[in-house]
Amino acid sequence: MSKRPYERPYLRKLNAGLGNKFGTRHSQLPVTEIDGVPVASIMEEYGSPCFVLSEQTIRQTYRNAVRAFGTRYPKVQMAWSYKTNYLNAVCRIFHEEGSWAEVVSIFEYRKALGNGVPGHQILFNGPDKSADDLRFAVQNGSLIHIDHLDELYQLSEILANEDLKARVALRINMDTGVYPLWDRFGFNYENGSAWTAVTKVMAQSRMQLAGLHCHIGTYMLSSQAYAVAANKLCDLALEIRNQYQHRIEYLDLGGGFASGNTLKGSYLQGSDVIPTMDDYAEAISGAILQHPFGMSGELPTLFLESGRALIDDAGYLLGTVLALKRLGDGRRATIMDFGVNLLFTSFWYEHRISPAQDYSSHHEDMVLYGPLCMNIDVVRENVSLPLLQKGDRVVVHRVGAYNMTQWMQFIQMRPNVVLIDTRGKVHLIRRREDVQTLNNQELIPDYLEAVKGS
Repeated sequence: MSKRPYERPYLRKLNAGLGNKFGTRHSQLPVTEIDGVPVASIMEEYGSPCFVLSEQTIRQTYRNAVRAFGTRYPKVQMAWSYKTNYLNAVCRIFHEEGSWAEVVSIFEYRKALGNGVPGHQILFNGPDKSADDLRFAVQNGSLIHIDHLDELYQLSEILANEDLKARVALRINMDTGVYPLWDRFGFNYENGSAWTAVTKVMAQSRMQLAGLHCHIGTYMLSSQAYAVAANKLCDLALEIRNQYQHRIEYLDLGGGFASGNTLKGSYLQGSDVIPTMDDYAEAISGAILQHPFGMSGELPTLFLESGRALIDDAGYLLGTVLALKRLGDGRRATIMDFGVNLLFTSFWYEHRISPAQDYSSHHEDMVLYGPLCMNIDVVRENVSLPLLQKGDRVVVHRVGAYNMTQWMQFIQMRPNVVLIDTRGKVHLIRRREDVQTLNNQELIPDYLEAVKGS
């Protein structure tokens, strides 16, 4: 038997805190495979760090959401949120399942078109739409969600000058009892600016007000906040019908549904406190159905733009221990080959970290750092893990949302991303970057061409 490495003993103050029903027993099991594929084989072929996405989990999660809403409301359409994860392979899985596309930039818009989404199945959100962007969206028959009056006026001018017509929706913000209010985007319901926007759109002969849209927040832990939002959108839609004899075709309740991740500072694990997809569906569908829209055929279509809750669980980040050390206060520090450059969500989540190999039963509280030369590169400020050694591998869970769109090229290059299909086959869906990736985008002025360094 090989001799274990020596670690000097040290004294550490223990702060037990309040007891809870879960106790302090460590029952964590190593995660040695994902969807039947060994973690070790993935890392040997695709390197470390490496993102892994599970197609099986994506499809199961999406179908569960469709079931939750579809069994409660007769007219539901999902629209995949491109900003959450716009890797083409991921988007195409959602589109194959029947999802439309929701985009917030012309960059995402063109990705959606490239992924085979017809223009009339793209919802164009966001406050930054240029005249060219708006014109392009109108020509493709997309639904344009107007964010502010300047956008409305700009679109009106485009339509008048080019003899075009557009189908639009208004983004509405409101008080749902969750604070701080998300009132930066759209027109406020309570102060009357939403109704002002309605009157301006209805006065436009080349605009058809097709829908009303809201997005009340992110990682929403209150399903009833969506009921409040749905009620207010319904009231506004019915007021439009009464005042203008105009039927609103759809209500878009946006996204913001929570995933199973644990927020920093939370006493309980995320999966113990978040609403289920059925909770969200019950709140939204119940609120709409209690309004007097008439027969089923007159009900507005319910659009949903969920991203985080549909993809987070499907994503994993595989990494390797680079080094270990003791900090000045005696705490153990473990340095990984991934940091906030790849795991942007570690700024607000306490991501679950699992060893990817067998380990001893002894655990210790430690800080998990990334490899970047900056002090804020902290993956976990405090986490109880077994005594990992240099070269050991770990799996970070629930990283599918935002990390592959908000990741940074800072000090380290972005790594490979692989997809495990429903048959257990691994596919490379985004290559790792290298120096040439950056150099391809750079230009050197002529007068610096001869400079090679001393």
